[in-house]
Amino acid sequence: MIKKAIALVLTAVLLPSTIAFAGPPAPKASGIESKDYQWAKMEGELKAALDAKGTAKDGEEGYEICGACHLPSGAGRPDGTFPQLAGQHTTVLIKQMADIRMGLRDNPTMYPFAKELVDPQELANVAAYIEKLCIPTDHGQYEGADAAAQIAKGKDLYEKQCVECHGKNGEGKKEKFYPVIAGQHYKYLLRQMTEIRDGHRRNANPDMVKVIKPYTNEQLVAISAYQSSLKMPGAMCKPKAKK
Repeated sequence: MIKKAIALVLTAVLLPSTIAFAGPPAPKASGIESKDYQWAKMEGELKAALDAKGTAKDGEEGYEICGACHLPSGAGRPDGTFPQLAGQHTTVLIKQMADIRMGLRDNPTMYPFAKELVDPQELANVAAYIEKLCIPTDHGQYEGADAAAQIAKGKDLYEKQCVECHGKNGEGKKEKFYPVIAGQHYKYLLRQMTEIRDGHRRNANPDMVKVIKPYTNEQLVAISAYQSSLKMPGAMCKPKAKK
C-alpha cells in the first residue's frame, strides 16, 4: 500500500491537475436529475463506511493518496482548484468519496484516487484522519477592493437562509451531512454553489437546491465572500510562532 501511494502521489505531482490517470471512466449513477433520486440514501458502500469505526492512525497512510492535491495538512489550494478538507466531518467526507466512487458526483480528476481506497473500512479510516486535522487559517478569501461590502452583504444573506444548516461559525451538522465551510476557499465555495444552483452538482441536497436556485451571481459572490471569512473556535490551527 505504501509503494502504491507513493507512486500515485508522484504521478499526481507531475501531471496537471486537470489530467486523470488512464483507465476506465467513472461509472455514471442517476443523480438529482432523476425523479427517483434520494439524497444520502443509506445503502451499499456509503452505509458500510458510515457503520465502520474509522481510526485516524490507520487512515494516515491512506491519506497519502489525497495529500498530493489537498496537501498533507488538508489545506487544499487557495485558488480553489482543490478544497480544504482538514476538520471536515467524517460523514461528509465518506459521502462525497462514496458518491464519486459510484459515479453520483462527477469528478474525473479525483475518481482515480478515490477508487484506490480499497474498502468501506479504509474510507472510514481516511475520513477519521482528515477530521482530526486542524483547519488552516490562511485559506483563499475574497480579495476585491469591495471586500468589506461583499462580506457584509453575504453575512445578511447567510444569516437569513444558510445559518440553520451550516451554523453560526460554519461548523455544519455532522449527523445531517451538512459540511464544515469554515476555512474553505472562496473560489471553491463560489464554484460549488454555482454548480448546485445550475444543476451541475448531481449529488446535491435538494433542500439546498431550492434555497440557492433564486440567487444571482452577485449574491453568490457575496455569500461565498462571507463564508470564506468564517472561523470555528477550537478547530482552527494555532497561529505560527513569530521568529
